[in-house]
Amino acid sequence: MQQPTRNPQALLLWMTFVMSLVFAVWQALLNNFVIERAQFTGAEIGMLQSLREVPGFLAFSAIFVLLLIKEQAFALLSLALLCIGVGITGFFPQVLGLYLTTILMSVGFHYFETINQSLTLQWVDKSQTAGFMGKAMSWRAAAALGGYGSIWLVMTVFKLDYVWMYSLIGALGLLMVITLYCYFPRFDTDEVQHKKIILRKRYWLYYLLTFFSGARRQIFMVFAGFMMVEKFGYSVSEITALFLINYVVNLLFAPAIGRFIGRIGERHALTLEYIGLVLLFISYALVEDGHMAAALYVIDHLLFAMAIAIKTYFQKIADPKDIAATMSVSFTINHIAAVVIPVLLGVLWLSSPAAVFYIGAGLAACSLLLARLVPKDPSPGRELSWHKALVAETQQQEAG
Repeated sequence: MQQPTRNPQALLLWMTFVMSLVFAVWQALLNNFVIERAQFTGAEIGMLQSLREVPGFLAFSAIFVLLLIKEQAFALLSLALLCIGVGITGFFPQVLGLYLTTILMSVGFHYFETINQSLTLQWVDKSQTAGFMGKAMSWRAAAALGGYGSIWLVMTVFKLDYVWMYSLIGALGLLMVITLYCYFPRFDTDEVQHKKIILRKRYWLYYLLTFFSGARRQIFMVFAGFMMVEKFGYSVSEITALFLINYVVNLLFAPAIGRFIGRIGERHALTLEYIGLVLLFISYALVEDGHMAAALYVIDHLLFAMAIAIKTYFQKIADPKDIAATMSVSFTINHIAAVVIPVLLGVLWLSSPAAVFYIGAGLAACSLLLARLVPKDPSPGRELSWHKALVAETQQQEAG
């Protein structure tokens, strides 16, 4: 019998904790590090972020790695690679060095996220998934708070520089990964997963929702934070404080958001998210006050928690054997625009930062239209709002 602290859900939460702890430090320091040490402009940060998304674009290759190792081991190996990439970042304060360490970190990050989502949808019951994902987001928030606390301790109290900060958090993360590997047993999944690339016509709405989600999220992740530093002059401590507020809000509200999605359904949850994002991106384009921009950033970050609904929508319509393969493909779909957008919009940013955010509003509006196609009660055979439920035999024929 499994001990309460050594079950699959506990492993998922702890792996999420490690990922968030290490990645949060990398993300919080990035804009200040590249501007102060490598003299980046919007063009270079756009190129770096595009390179960071290339491994996400290639996430479909995860399904081939699974021919060699099991998902659980692959997730832990990817986490270790993330920690190593972050740990050595401080030693390379040049354009080329930052590009290379970012790619290394990103390979681990994107492979981990792909496999972590796959295992979550396999190990957690459909009725509990939204609530569990909300709980996982609160664990992410707690880990990020720990990461930001470590930035304050290392860089403000002990007055150490970026090299120490990156090295310490990378080493700590790697030690935690080794501990998880030794502590947790090897868990099985209920269904043997397909070990090939799968694209099914009946998943087309999920694919499009994923594509637009990746496109508009890049604008938020790359340019909203960059605006805080470039336009409003936020320091490392101020950016860290902003991230702290974000994660305190998520720590407090993410579990409730997960339960809320489970209660109102994916269609209504996604509709609320995208209406909010349209308004927020327009506000980003117009904002001239640093404090108001910070408030928009916090609200924006909270709204992204509603994206849980895309994953639970897929879980409800999917053949269980398709989950690992589809998660790999969906990460690639998510990153098609993400590879291109930071570079193109990084150049546009030099002449019109507001135009970048208006494009974000347009992408969110496209997502809103797609969200209205999600049925109130999605299930296999009822992937769209006008579909009638199909019999199980039809599903089996398509899966075959």
